[in-house]
Amino acid sequence: MTKLLGISGSLRKASFNTGLLKAAKAVAPEGVEFETATLHGIPLYDGDVEAGSGVPAVVEDMKRKIIAADGVILFTPEYNNSIPGVFKNAIDWLSRPPADIRKVFGRRPFALAGASPGSFGTILSQNAWLAVMRTLGADLWSGKRLMVPKAGTLFDGEGQLTDDETRERLRGFVQAFADYVATVKRRGSESPSK
Repeated sequence: MTKLLGISGSLRKASFNTGLLKAAKAVAPEGVEFETATLHGIPLYDGDVEAGSGVPAVVEDMKRKIIAADGVILFTPEYNNSIPGVFKNAIDWLSRPPADIRKVFGRRPFALAGASPGSFGTILSQNAWLAVMRTLGADLWSGKRLMVPKAGTLFDGEGQLTDDETRERLRGFVQAFADYVATVKRRGSESPSK
């Protein structure tokens, strides 16, 4: 069984990216357990809060979900041609304390997907994530990128994906990432113990 975690980088109830995340779970192939998560409840990062009371429980819970997953898909919106602040904030919390970076991100397969109302489907946001993921030591999968432009025409008012062509592209994306994650997992289990 391959375990994937999808995280939506938007807080909006009818978010295109939360809708894309839910659609990804629905099209996940057999043999894939697909869990979903949102950023609700994660406070703004504040070093004084961390020093005074530690990492918030909601962040520790997200860390546990990532660590339990074989691979993670970030469903990222694009705000002002870059990463949404709320999503970057969550990743900043997830990297605290620095000793946890390796167990949360280190060599764990991550993939990027995103939907936006514009014509470029989050390409600039996805590009901005490259440096962040590299810095954290994640295995950022480059086999495919899923960018969904003109999302306002592909989702209904409740944020549900209504476009069959996009659903099929999403199905292929999730399948290809799951296959990659399974290969990485298999290689890891075949490595000699140190």
